[in-house]
Amino acid sequence: MQYRPKGVCSQSIDFDIEDNKVKNVSFVGGCSGNLQGISRLIEGMDVNEAISRIEGIRCGFKSTSCPDQLAKALKEATGK
Repeated sequence: MQYRPKGVCSQSIDFDIEDNKVKNVSFVGGCSGNLQGISRLIEGMDVNEAISRIEGIRCGFKSTSCPDQLAKALKEATGK
């Protein structure tokens, strides 16, 4: 799935969900090192676990962050 995040530096989040596991997460734009780290940390993680860990994270004074946007994308993809 491709998701267009809102209110953050990254322009796109791509990922797959297989057997309710998060796979192949990649971000276009944003803080490369941090986003590569997040992508590797949640690789293979249960979708619900990933959402619960990253949802609500804020970036500085913004009301959202790239991880929070990924949680929104996962929720949208799974209908949660």
